[in-house]
Amino acid sequence: MSVRQKRAYCYRCYPTHAQAAVLARTFGCVRFVYNWALRLRTDAYYARQERVSYAGTSAALTTLKQQADTA
Repeated sequence: MSVRQKRAYCYRCYPTHAQAAVLARTFGCVRFVYNWALRLRTDAYYARQERVSYAGTSAALTTLKQQADTA
């Protein structure tokens, strides 16, 4: 009978002020895109009973990135 031991590691980073600003901007963009895609899929399902695939979401994201206000 063998027993496996589970291990966990905890890491911590200390970014500079410039790095913290870049990380905050990046995470804000990620949150915006996730919520946008979730809304796109949810609205399509409830309005038309249509499922939006990954390819459809990716194509819509490309269109979103080409708009001036969300570039």
